Amino acid sequence: MNPGTLSSRPALPPGLDARSAAILREIVEQYVETGEPVGSRTLSRRLPLPLSPATIRNVMADLTEAGLLFSPHASAGRLPTEKGVRLFVDGLLQFGSLSEDERETITNSLEMRGRSLQDTLAEASSMLSGLSSAAGLVLAPKGDGAVKHIEFVALGPRRALVILVGADGQVENRVIETPIGLPPSALVEAGNYLNAQLAGRSLEDLRTHVSADMSANRSELHHLTAEIVASGLATWSDVDRGGTLFVRGQARLLADVTEIERLSTIQMLFERLEAQETMLRLLELAQESDGVRIFIGAESGLFGLSGTSVVVAPARTDSNRIVGAIGVIGPTRLNYGRIIPVVDYTARVIGRMLG
Repeated sequence: MNPGTLSSRPALPPGLDARSAAILREIVEQYVETGEPVGSRTLSRRLPLPLSPATIRNVMADLTEAGLLFSPHASAGRLPTEKGVRLFVDGLLQFGSLSEDERETITNSLEMRGRSLQDTLAEASSMLSGLSSAAGLVLAPKGDGAVKHIEFVALGPRRALVILVGADGQVENRVIETPIGLPPSALVEAGNYLNAQLAGRSLEDLRTHVSADMSANRSELHHLTAEIVASGLATWSDVDRGGTLFVRGQARLLADVTEIERLSTIQMLFERLEAQETMLRLLELAQESDGVRIFIGAESGLFGLSGTSVVVAPARTDSNRIVGAIGVIGPTRLNYGRIIPVVDYTARVIGRMLG
C-alpha cells in the first residue's frame, strides 16, 4: 500500500471487521498517548463496544497473528507493529482541520517582518518542532531567481557578510572568509563590480558570466577583490544540493530514549539528517504527492530506520511550482491526527510566501 495522503481514506481497512478495527484503533491511540502496552481489561473499559476481556484477548491474538500487534513481554499487553500503525494511518485515523486561531498563529509566526528568508524558514522548523513535540524539517529552495542587489559588509578580521537581495525582495545572508591584508575598499569594489554585472541575471547565470569574465582577464579587479567576488558567489554555488535543510528540535527525539539500541538508532538518524542526500530525497518525497504523505519506519527510504515516522508535504506556489518541503520526523507514536493538518497548512503558507 502506498503511504497515505490526506485524501481517499477508506472507512474500514480491508480484512478488518468493526470489532477488530475498534480494538486496533484504541491500542494505537493509547500507544501514541503513552507508549505503553495495552491489556484486555483496560480495553474492555475504554472501548465503546460491550466486549468481555476474553473476547478482546481473542481478537488481539488474531491481530497479533496478522502482524498488526506484538507483545513486548510474555505477560504484557499489546503494542502496534509498524504494519499496525500503517493500517491505522491509512484507514482508521481521524483528524480535523485547524481552527482559525491556529491558522492565524502559524501565519503570523512565519511573516517575514524584516527577517531574512533563512531566518524565517528556521523559525518554521522550530515552530513545527514545538507543535509536534518532534523534530521539524524545512527544506529551503535553491536561490535560482533573478538577483537585484549584492553587498559585502566587513564583520571583523578575515570575515565578511554577503547580503543578496532577490528581485522578489527576499534577502539571504552568508558569511565568508576574506583574504589577509584585504583593504576596506575591496569589499566596496567587489559589490560594485557584481551589481554592474547583474542585469536581471539569476545567480547561476551571474556565476557563469563572472567566471568567464574573470577567466578572460577582462575585468580590472585587484586580485584580492577578485578573491572576494569568487568567495561571495561560491557561497551560493552548491547547485546539486537542492537547497538548505533546517532541522530543529532534535533533542526531542531523545526524550523517550531508555535503551542503548535506541540511542544508537537516534545517533544514526542525526548522521543521516546531516547528509546532503537527505535533502534531495526529502524533496523527492514531497514531489511525489499533492498533499501530506506519511511514512512509517523505513518506508520512505529516507533514513532506513525502524521506530521513526516522517510526515512531509510539498510547499507549492500559486502556480503549483514546488519550492521546498515541510515535514516532521519523530518516533512512530507521533500524534498523527494533530501533526498532519499542521504540516499541511504550514506547507501552504510557506508555498505562498515563496511564490
